[in-house]
Amino acid sequence: MNIPSKYDARKVEDKWYDYWMKNNYFHSTPDEREPYTIVIPPPNVTGVLHMGHMLNNTIQDVLIRRARLLGKNACWVPGTDHASIATEAKVVAKLKEQGISKNDLTREEFLQHAFIWKDEYGGKILEQLKKLGASCDWERTAFTMDPEMSESVIKVFVDLYNKGLIYRGYRMVNWDPEAKTTLSDEEVIHEERQGNLYYLEYKIEGSEDKLTIATTRPETIFGDTAICINPNDERFTHLKGKKAIVPLCGRIIPIIEDEYVDVEFGTGCLKVTPAHDENDKNLGDKHNLEVIDIFNDDASLNSFGLHYQGKDRFVVRKEISKELEEKGFLVKTEVHTNKVGTSERTKAVIEPRLSDQWFLKMNDLAQPAIDAVLGKDTDINLYPKKFENTYRHWMENVRDWNISRQLWWGQQIPAFYYGDGKEDFVVAENIEEALLLAKEKTSNSQLQTSDLTQDEDALDTWFSSWLWPISVFDGIRNPENEEINYYYPTNDLVTGPDILFFWVARMIVAGYEYKDEKPFQNVYLTGLVRDKQRRKMSKSLGNSPDALKLIEEFGADGVRVGLLLSAPAGNDILFDEDLCQQGKGFANKIWNAFRLIKGWEIDADLTQPETAKTGLKWYEAKFQKALAEIEDHFSKYRLSDALMVIYKLIMDDFSSWLLEIVKPAYQQPIDKKTYDAIIKVLEDNLKVLHPFMPFLTEEIWQYISERTPEEALIIAKYPVIKDFNEDIITNFDFVTDVISGIRTIRKDKNISFKDAVDLFVINNDKTSQEFDNIIQKLTNTVYIKYVSEKVDGASFRVKSNEYFVPISIENIDVVAETKKLEAELKRAEGFLFGVQKKLSNERFVSNAPEQVITLERKKEADALAKIETIKSSLASMQ
Repeated sequence: MNIPSKYDARKVEDKWYDYWMKNNYFHSTPDEREPYTIVIPPPNVTGVLHMGHMLNNTIQDVLIRRARLLGKNACWVPGTDHASIATEAKVVAKLKEQGISKNDLTREEFLQHAFIWKDEYGGKILEQLKKLGASCDWERTAFTMDPEMSESVIKVFVDLYNKGLIYRGYRMVNWDPEAKTTLSDEEVIHEERQGNLYYLEYKIEGSEDKLTIATTRPETIFGDTAICINPNDERFTHLKGKKAIVPLCGRIIPIIEDEYVDVEFGTGCLKVTPAHDENDKNLGDKHNLEVIDIFNDDASLNSFGLHYQGKDRFVVRKEISKELEEKGFLVKTEVHTNKVGTSERTKAVIEPRLSDQWFLKMNDLAQPAIDAVLGKDTDINLYPKKFENTYRHWMENVRDWNISRQLWWGQQIPAFYYGDGKEDFVVAENIEEALLLAKEKTSNSQLQTSDLTQDEDALDTWFSSWLWPISVFDGIRNPENEEINYYYPTNDLVTGPDILFFWVARMIVAGYEYKDEKPFQNVYLTGLVRDKQRRKMSKSLGNSPDALKLIEEFGADGVRVGLLLSAPAGNDILFDEDLCQQGKGFANKIWNAFRLIKGWEIDADLTQPETAKTGLKWYEAKFQKALAEIEDHFSKYRLSDALMVIYKLIMDDFSSWLLEIVKPAYQQPIDKKTYDAIIKVLEDNLKVLHPFMPFLTEEIWQYISERTPEEALIIAKYPVIKDFNEDIITNFDFVTDVISGIRTIRKDKNISFKDAVDLFVINNDKTSQEFDNIIQKLTNTVYIKYVSEKVDGASFRVKSNEYFVPISIENIDVVAETKKLEAELKRAEGFLFGVQKKLSNERFVSNAPEQVITLERKKEADALAKIETIKSSLASMQ
């Protein structure tokens, strides 16, 4: 068999991925085996592979491949999320390039364009995951807007509405003026920004009095419908019952009293704009104030903005402050820092807006999900545990979920209006059912489907993905089908902490509501991938490497190892391409070790040497200890630690020690028993490494011998943990110190390895004796003799034993040793000169503390002794 001299990841990876796909190893159907299920956190259909995806999906692939090797029925369900806001924005932009406005299209026409876009550009990320080695069951690929998925979403909406948990309400919502839709509270990011505080003067009707209010948003004066003072504030007693005149627009508004006003903040007077601030809305409701909405849906001013109509809110802010100043209404401005809500998706500044929206009551739904993670008998484990506090904070302060979005890309809300009133609607899974309900509700048997109009809004994307672990197995439409009963609950969920509430918590809520059971057992929360400067990787910073280029340069296995070696659960990863280089180097090391083994000639007549017997016995114990450690790390989701155990096992114990112990002398054959044992060891190493480095391991596995598809590594049997001899491991660690000691003497004395040496031992600790033959082989020691007295020569200690290597002039490379000793002598003399110069300085000697002088004199004595020793050694070289 012609084994290439170098491992070529590019050739190998496509070959084996195609082989795995062809033989259907990734596909799962229910059978008698124990299921092991993971559902992928569905990436946005618009997305491309980035470092976060690389880490997240590598971890999932490690878990799924290991489960396969353990004999479980491993099922990893892939798919994508329709990502309503992001995708609709991209489709609208593409249409704009073609000269088409969304406003000129019907909903059906727009959705046709959206699905064409999705088919052309969507799902690219799933293809890219294959390059990483992701062993998903691609036959199960799901999309959150597949017909059956959408049917499940609508079914759930109708069910929750009928249970009284979904309601329509006129509420202050978070409005994204760029996406032109509402957002839930969790989709708003609050950022500290520096702006201005504007002090504005309002005239009091029918008098010369004025009052001053402070606002960060002067453009909203057009929506003012009252001024509020604290009834206990003596400064404004004279204003009670009076009215104020709004600057520029001249509207007369009442001055109301409420203890809500903080007398210490600003001027103690508050402008009340009920349409554009939640607290103002509450005041407005309490005092029956008029509500004036001054904004269009893109946050430009409408006709209430007078001569500013059509202009953007931030443009108006600059221009109105100038006008207010010119007309004497602006008293002063101050620099002011406050928190501003921005859209997670578009980064636009959020506008509080009153709107009719659909909400899901969360309080009662949340309780089982709180108990599942935080209760006495927890059903669901978060790794690491520190995220339990975050989960608790969110879930115990949960607010009703705004589930409607003013978009077309998504599941259309199944509410059907039969009249002009806000309450003239019915909720049903389809228009035919809606018609029956509407006839019943109105007692009008003449109603037709043409009299019904479906709500224009779409559901929040998360309202489809919260059903993901259930809906991918059709558990909503067919709650007792074979697949949902077999695969649900799933085992592990791997995701980022940033969607712990958006997705994870909501899936737990849905799981208990619709299956009366947890959706998964364990949640592994990965850290964020950051650059070396600790910055989050992003396109805008230009610090995120091209994931596919990394795979091309270092190989998928190299990138996987590079990411995982630095990825402790929940902690951020400081990504460095050197880590991928380390992974590539690891692959090359394993490849070269394999080539070394396959290069040995086998002699079936040879007897197995004792060195090989002992070495193999030691490695079996070492392997079993490592196996137990790996199992422990996996049980705690410390995948980085598990990989490090394997890395050290193969790099150090296997390559640096075992292969050196068993390898035959130069151009000599190896006995068959040892060779077969080494191949078995190599195969076990490949099995534990396969989940982390699937391509390299399958390539070597298939090179070792001819394999049928049933014998492929991907479905091989994982090694079984057995009892092992801890003493042999401890004793061998002792022996490695002895070997290192002899090698150090050889190096220090320039004794070539081909020149044999002798070893004398004052043996107080006899633990190493069973390994004497290994010590002899690995250090080219002729014999080891146990003595009771010291022997002339170089020596070292290991624990209570003392070792001596007699030095003969014949063993030493005289030229090299002389050169080395002369360099050492020069350094020692230079050091001595510096110390003596210091000690000859009277000022130093008289002023320095006694202990400092003592230390310097000791340095002098040591240097003199060292120089004498070196000179003596040089003399012996003559």
